[in-house]
Amino acid sequence: MIDTGQLLLAEYEQIKQEQRARIGFRDNLIYATLGVMAAVVGSTLARTDHLELLLLLPPLSVTLGWTYLVNDEKISAVGRYIRDELAPRLKDLTQEGAEVFGWESAHRRDAHRNSRKRFQLAVDLLTFCVTPLAALAVYWVLGPKDWPLLMISVAESAMVVVLAFQVVGYADLGR
Repeated sequence: MIDTGQLLLAEYEQIKQEQRARIGFRDNLIYATLGVMAAVVGSTLARTDHLELLLLLPPLSVTLGWTYLVNDEKISAVGRYIRDELAPRLKDLTQEGAEVFGWESAHRRDAHRNSRKRFQLAVDLLTFCVTPLAALAVYWVLGPKDWPLLMISVAESAMVVVLAFQVVGYADLGR
């Protein structure tokens, strides 16, 4: 018969494994986004008579940015679950009522956490929102003024703004 403590530790190992996998995937999304940006900008510069290629950047950035954001939230959710659910249950099972999984809470009390979170927010906004908006601005100023493409660009700008609000909303600055 497996005891409750062993089950909780097995659960901890499983969700930490998921968290590690999500962290790796999330972090690689930054590189993927930079690669997509380089490809779109490089293609546009190579064919300066086709500035409408810049309209590829917003939907790609929004797709990658949303995927990044969802994974980042799940990573945080795992940490919250460990701190708020799993650790107290394991603590109750110890004879001394000893603190368990202290790192899950300790790293959140770091004096520089707030500044790091703000800097990360700035990086996320720059990567996934400001860059595609800049591409749209270049298109609006220098690109062809075809109505279908202008309508697409307006819809894309709305998508990017919605993503920006989501990125700010999930930034976890005050907690």
